Amino acid sequence: MKTKGKSRFRVMTRNILLFMAAVLLLWFFFHKGMTVYEHQKYPPTGQLVEVDGKKMHIYTKGEGENTILLMSGLGTAAPVLDFEPLINELAKNNRVAVVEAFGYGWSDATNKERTVENIVGEIRSVLNQSNIEGPFILMPHSISGLYSMYYANKYPSEVKAVIGIDPTLPKALEYFHEAAPLMPNYWSYVAPTGIARLAVYLMADNFLPIAEEGTYSEENLDMTKAISAWKGNNRNVVQEGNEIKQNIEKTVHMSFPSNMPVLFFTTKEDKVNEEGKSNVTFYQTQLTNHPSSEVVILKGHHYLHWTQAKTISNHVNDFTTTFENE
Repeated sequence: MKTKGKSRFRVMTRNILLFMAAVLLLWFFFHKGMTVYEHQKYPPTGQLVEVDGKKMHIYTKGEGENTILLMSGLGTAAPVLDFEPLINELAKNNRVAVVEAFGYGWSDATNKERTVENIVGEIRSVLNQSNIEGPFILMPHSISGLYSMYYANKYPSEVKAVIGIDPTLPKALEYFHEAAPLMPNYWSYVAPTGIARLAVYLMADNFLPIAEEGTYSEENLDMTKAISAWKGNNRNVVQEGNEIKQNIEKTVHMSFPSNMPVLFFTTKEDKVNEEGKSNVTFYQTQLTNHPSSEVVILKGHHYLHWTQAKTISNHVNDFTTTFENE
């Protein structure tokens, strides 16, 4: 009797495992089919440019004396869509460009390392091939602060000013006595296996901007969910996250040129540690000697452009008028 019981248990366990494997396989093929369908339904909103044999997506809008280059944060699946309210505001007085790095938005993935040199070089290549000439106003969000620092130091003649949206700057870890974060390598399988799509279906709000209703159109949100399913934590994003330490080491000795105007937007929730240090006090150490340089504190999320697009744009317009004739 015991032998028969064990045999039934083995059969039941085997059947459950086979059923689970079949469900996972079906989901994988469903994900692949939906991805093909969505790529056809949601074509790129801008232009695709070839860089190192792969395609990168660039979107531009507006006209004006200044060209503002918006640079996205780590893991922002669809930068063009994420920045849309801010693009629309800034484009009223400026030319705005968003280059989606490899692994983001409508851009391909790449096998090249996610070093600061490669990322900045790829961005410059797209701008050059698109006949978008500088000098630019770099406007990095979050991790792109590292790339803006490298860009401004390596190619200072191409950068007119820097406007950071809660940017990650090289000296931050040293200032706060923190270590660079790491991303588990297995996260790189989240997108290709369809796990990201399942997460989008089950927890859609976690992949969408936290903003008032109407700030983002329904079409924008639908595309954001689709691209999050395609690109969520893909291998390029994971590689970029794990390259932060090395990219900081390459740029920690750098500062923005002393005569360059810089503007930092940061959150109103000013958390002070036991040493009296905060995001605000840190950004104050990163200001240049230019009289226009300043730190602006706003209420909101780390993604300040989700809710403060108009306010940010107004500050940017005021900021640029102070040095536009230099």
